[in-house]
Amino acid sequence: MIPDTTPAELEQALADAAAAAGPLAQSEPATRAGWIRAVADALDAAADELVPIAQRETALPEARLRGEVARSSGQLRMFADVLDEGSLLEVIIDTADPQAKPVPRPDLRRVLVPLGPVLVFAASNFPFAFSVCGGDTASALAAGCPVIVKAHPGHPELSLKTAEVMIEALRAAGAPAGSLGLIQGYDVGVTALKDPRITAAGFTGSVPAGKALHEIAVTRAEPIPFYGELGSLNPVFVTQAAVDARGNEIAGGYVGSFTLGVGQFCTKPGLLFLPAGHGLQDQLVEATGGVAGGKMLNDRIADGFSSGLDRLQKVDGIRVWASGGATLLQTTVPELLERREEILEECFGPVSIVVEYSSTEELVAAVEAFEGNLTATLQAEETSDAELAGKLLPLLTARAGRVLWNGWPTGVAVSWAQHHGGPFPSTVGSIHTSVGVTAARRFQRPVAYQDTPDTVLPAVLQDANPAGISRRINGSVTTAEVSR
Repeated sequence: MIPDTTPAELEQALADAAAAAGPLAQSEPATRAGWIRAVADALDAAADELVPIAQRETALPEARLRGEVARSSGQLRMFADVLDEGSLLEVIIDTADPQAKPVPRPDLRRVLVPLGPVLVFAASNFPFAFSVCGGDTASALAAGCPVIVKAHPGHPELSLKTAEVMIEALRAAGAPAGSLGLIQGYDVGVTALKDPRITAAGFTGSVPAGKALHEIAVTRAEPIPFYGELGSLNPVFVTQAAVDARGNEIAGGYVGSFTLGVGQFCTKPGLLFLPAGHGLQDQLVEATGGVAGGKMLNDRIADGFSSGLDRLQKVDGIRVWASGGATLLQTTVPELLERREEILEECFGPVSIVVEYSSTEELVAAVEAFEGNLTATLQAEETSDAELAGKLLPLLTARAGRVLWNGWPTGVAVSWAQHHGGPFPSTVGSIHTSVGVTAARRFQRPVAYQDTPDTVLPAVLQDANPAGISRRINGSVTTAEVSR
């Protein structure tokens, strides 16, 4: 039993993070990259110790958990590479131009600087990739921000051991004390969020909890950014041409996606829209019936799934096609539109709904029924569906942060171009993401220096560019030296 953090321990964690903020912010990008790589190496080295703890606390399989460790360490190394390359700082230099019209232009040098201590609320469903060593922590450290992680109660021992590995790696690599801290307990997270030393927060969890924490963050005496990933239905829309070309493949891919990880992915496809007369019911029912039951992450999530499934099954117009290890439900677009609020409520776990449409007009109406989502998918044929795709893609773009063509939303690549966010309620702050390089933008702010002597400028803004990072100078990206 891991005890909750005491008030005295919380105060120490906050004080340590505040003390580390200055040295972290002033650290050179290459130095910070070295600290982050040391953490990545330490995580990989500790996998044999950490994975069994994760198995015991989450019931997730070993292969999945080892993949998560590799994903987490890989994400840390990606941020280290970006620090070395320099674009994370978005350095922009406009040298003085006395001849500029209508007035002379001063020397302006802009860089992104860290906000300060960041509070991260860890997720339950990815005990590595969205927890203590997850993307929020990695991106905040890369931005130069100390991090305090509020551990998820679903894996408290793993959180503690992971934090110990990371803190020791940071210490041994020379990072400031207080660069990373861990706290446990619900009330302690709320107290930390209210503390003026916290300058931003990241959260992955339920809509009610996320909305409550967001309200705290924005109503403080000094409001702070709160980046929450709250929930998503991730609808998939299938055209008749796609059914004709590869219906069986679509049926199998869909069932595999919505049951992956016992349906406990934030990108699980919650609804599949098929044209009436699709002829795929038998394949869908057979595939769903063949899914073995699995243990969910914890009792709270299992209870929530059970009550959510019971609620859905009682909605008028919902029919059960298959049940067992996974559940497949069915309805139609008119019935969905009539009971939109009841049907379009996320049920976290191995359940999904097939929704049948009878016309293009119904398909468009179905797309327009959705609020914000992390993803939206179109299964279509490039040539024969070009006109329909041209109509649907803008509607999907307005409602999702990632739009997929002939794929499945489960599986989020960690890359420069990735966006793992979307319009509310999928996330709070849809212009930012929790996965990929741009995740660090959440914890930075721009500062422009005007006519500041070279000798007192931050090194990354100096003429000599001692770090050799990429910079945009007078409109052109370069690493070359410039003279003022």
